[in-house]
Amino acid sequence: MAFSSSSSFLVVSLAVLLQSSFLFVSASTKSIDAICHRVTDKAFCVQTLNAYPPAASASTTFQAAQAALSLSISYAGKSAGYAAAAAKQNPNMKKQFAACQDAFVTITASLKSAASELKESPDTANYDVMVCRDSTTIVKNLVGKNVDKASKTVITMTLMMEKLLAIAVGATLAVGG
Repeated sequence: MAFSSSSSFLVVSLAVLLQSSFLFVSASTKSIDAICHRVTDKAFCVQTLNAYPPAASASTTFQAAQAALSLSISYAGKSAGYAAAAAKQNPNMKKQFAACQDAFVTITASLKSAASELKESPDTANYDVMVCRDSTTIVKNLVGKNVDKASKTVITMTLMMEKLLAIAVGATLAVGG
């Protein structure tokens, strides 16, 4: 069977594309591994970052770290929004949920600060992420013993936030060395 020149070009182009895709995936995998190597729940870390397109497509550890911080920022913002809605819907617990909202807003601000400092000062970025744990403790103390649905949801979100913060810590450590 003879190939035409256009068929040959297509085969060669496909081969080059597959090789470059393999290198791209390999770089992303190495970057994600560099972060997740520093996290206690490595399986969760790898699964989470591979499922997050900006991390999965990162070509450097720095880009993957930025993506990890971005994911954490997004989740903290959504958690703050949920706590705000819970404060409006539960008048008896308005103060507690408003304080939870404030804690998530504080987490968001700290993570944004970490993201902006990541390149110049990974150690400072790491500190900014680490202090977020104080805010998750505040949330747990505010509503952790409650049995209502909104409180349970906030606690579930807080536990997930802690997992994402662990990934963010791993990201700052991977960049900082």
